[in-house]
Amino acid sequence: MSHPALAVTVDLVVLTVRADTLSVLLVERGEEPFLGRWALPGGFVRPDEDLPAAAERELAEETGLPRGLVHLEQLASYGAPGRDPRQRVVTVCYLALAPDLPVPRAGTDAADARWFPVAEAQGLAFDHDHLLADGVERARSKLEYSPLATAFCPPEFTVAELRKVYEAVWGTGLDPRNFHRKVTGAAGFLDPTGATTTRDGGRPAALFRRGPATTLHPPLLR
Repeated sequence: MSHPALAVTVDLVVLTVRADTLSVLLVERGEEPFLGRWALPGGFVRPDEDLPAAAERELAEETGLPRGLVHLEQLASYGAPGRDPRQRVVTVCYLALAPDLPVPRAGTDAADARWFPVAEAQGLAFDHDHLLADGVERARSKLEYSPLATAFCPPEFTVAELRKVYEAVWGTGLDPRNFHRKVTGAAGFLDPTGATTTRDGGRPAALFRRGPATTLHPPLLR
């Protein structure tokens, strides 16, 4: 029995917060199809690697970051016929989150790589507008019930810095006092370090690190 030819790729929705703005990593395609169009970073899975390894490799190639330093989770799979004009391609999309990432470097088949505010990332190649929208919504929803926001923060951070992450990802302002009460009252969300910093300006602010909780009780609702 013959089977149809099928290729597998990985694509990456890489999000960070730059200048208090939720930003996504895009690459300018340096070859057909969609020559010159912006797209999510990604590529074909090699015969000798599994999906997480392929995603980590593509992330390292496009950002220059050592493997293991970025929160990486599988988002969804996409396999609509015609999504790639070259052949039938199923892609497994990953969501990658990290603190203010460095200026990216273009991979082997990309002409350029840049950070774009999510609000400006439109008209992408393939079906990447859809993938990006799904990735952003995953990040926004997980901030409500998980400590995922800390993936955008350095290892030690202030409540004000954490609040700016929520404001950037959710796209809305939050009351500082209410936010402070909620995050410090959520069991296991934050662990105080005992140290303070003045990097936010003004009076010294307490530094925290991510606590042991994997879910937030109560959740932080948008």
